[in-house]
Amino acid sequence: MATGSRFQSKLPMWVQESLTGAIRSAVSLPLLMGFEPAMATARAAGRLFATSRINRKRFPRSATNLRIAFPWASEERIHELAVSGYEHLFQLGVEISYTPRLITEEGFRRQLSFSPIEPAVRALLSGRPIILLSGHSGNWELIGYSMSMLGFPMAATYRPLDLRPLDAWLFDTRQRRGLTLHSKFGSVRSIPIAMAEGMPAGFVADQSGGDRGVFVPFFGRLTSTYKSIGLLAKQSGATIICGNARRLSPQDSVPGGGVAGNAGTGGPPSMRYTVQLVDVFGPDDWNGRPDPLYYLTARYRRAIERMILQAPDQYLWMHRVWRSRPLHERSGKPFPDALRSKLAGLPWMTDSDLEGIVDRSDRDTRLVAEGAPL
Repeated sequence: MATGSRFQSKLPMWVQESLTGAIRSAVSLPLLMGFEPAMATARAAGRLFATSRINRKRFPRSATNLRIAFPWASEERIHELAVSGYEHLFQLGVEISYTPRLITEEGFRRQLSFSPIEPAVRALLSGRPIILLSGHSGNWELIGYSMSMLGFPMAATYRPLDLRPLDAWLFDTRQRRGLTLHSKFGSVRSIPIAMAEGMPAGFVADQSGGDRGVFVPFFGRLTSTYKSIGLLAKQSGATIICGNARRLSPQDSVPGGGVAGNAGTGGPPSMRYTVQLVDVFGPDDWNGRPDPLYYLTARYRRAIERMILQAPDQYLWMHRVWRSRPLHERSGKPFPDALRSKLAGLPWMTDSDLEGIVDRSDRDTRLVAEGAPL
């Protein structure tokens, strides 16, 4: 359920309602322009905003994050991907405006294609608890919509919007399509209840978990990840399904043949997305591991990394992905043997990958000691 929070605005309600009306009018502008013209405008606006003076702090962060993820890439490629991230962000705004109109029971198959998802469907039909995970890659909102259209309504966590009337509008529009929104500030209690009632739970799982999170590899560098998802999976015995919705270009092939979309054909607009499955695993995979929580957290982080690698231009690189650092780095201590053992025990970890992570962590330890920005 959607619940308020102490972070929501304390402005008088008439002010909140006026602001909400203005925002909803702005959101409706792409609907008046038409889908393709609105998407073209969004791309141009995103490219302009990316390197503008108003964005002079966040754009360098995107470039820095991309250099960490792709150390072999040229500066031209880094700049291109950093700009593309903003083009993608602005396009998402248009797509979110169109989603309630286009993702319907009658029309969703025209908007979305599906890569082979049989393992996920079998898990959803098994009657076992299910956790659906994605990242800020592609259009994460479409995951919930697509599952609902396939007959699997889901409970999803979200951060309540600051304006209460706008938050209520968001909640209502999403609930109409089978999504039950749970405030992140109360989801620790409400999500397990929804799962016990047979509803899959959905999370966007690539946010920083803070200094007390689980530090697992992400593009060769330790990154903090929330413990709560892993603990919920362990306690409920859930199957974890990792997937995302990736935007296709008009030339991209889609499952079943043909190309995506119908731009310029005079037909109805198409969002041209493919919903793809990246990983499915469950208790049989983590039970018996020396540290089940670490294993499953590292595995779904790896799945999110694989999503990003398929379309690095569709990730929000401006976020502070690696802002929190593990205790040994903050305290200037050597890389812990226990952490090295956990990493070495991951089935997909190679010796060279492990040494790269340790080397990067040693560099971060020196940067922290020097007071340099990470």
